[in-house]
Amino acid sequence: MIVKAVDIVKSFGSLKVLKGVDFEAREGEVLSIMGASGAGKSTLLQILGTLSTPDSGSLVIDGNDVLAMDSRTLSAFRNRKLGFVFQFHHLLPEFNSLENVMIPAFIAGKSHSQAKAEALELLSMMGLSDRISHKPSELSGGEQQRVAIARALINKPAVLFADEPSGNLDTRTKDEIHKLFFDLRERTGQTIIIVTHDPELASMCDRCLYMRDGQFVDDYLSK
Repeated sequence: MIVKAVDIVKSFGSLKVLKGVDFEAREGEVLSIMGASGAGKSTLLQILGTLSTPDSGSLVIDGNDVLAMDSRTLSAFRNRKLGFVFQFHHLLPEFNSLENVMIPAFIAGKSHSQAKAEALELLSMMGLSDRISHKPSELSGGEQQRVAIARALINKPAVLFADEPSGNLDTRTKDEIHKLFFDLRERTGQTIIIVTHDPELASMCDRCLYMRDGQFVDDYLSK
């Protein structure tokens, strides 16, 4: 298993959001998590992505016990091993597409020439070779999301996490982004974990897990 979480508990004050969640994702799997608002989906994704810490439980990613890491080690691990795509793209407005994609590579210690070469390759894969010098304000929503996906992939992460990645897009662009995730898996063997409200995207995945009141209730759309 590339990701294995056991008995994850998380509370905010007196509200218990996650109630002993077990979760596994296999290498090369595209897996979705669905559920009503407030079910705990995004909280779980933040914990799986090491952006938040559970109150109790265990989490192993790519053979590493991430909850045992100190903050500096965990930050470096997150930069090298995990990629993130959100509903709102979080691109830096003062930088163009190429520069936005290169930033995590610089943080990982790659040279300018290596970061640029890898960023150009990813932007080409995303169909954005003619948009590399455009800033986010000059891109469509779908183009911004593809830049964000390229940025998430620049360090060849073990796992790509996506939180409502198409929730802010029109139908045609949404379909393009959905297809892109599966193209990535075919090209790179990428493991992708997606939180979504979109039943069409969920039905495309290898497995869909459904959350209710802080727990998984069944394999909702297993294949």
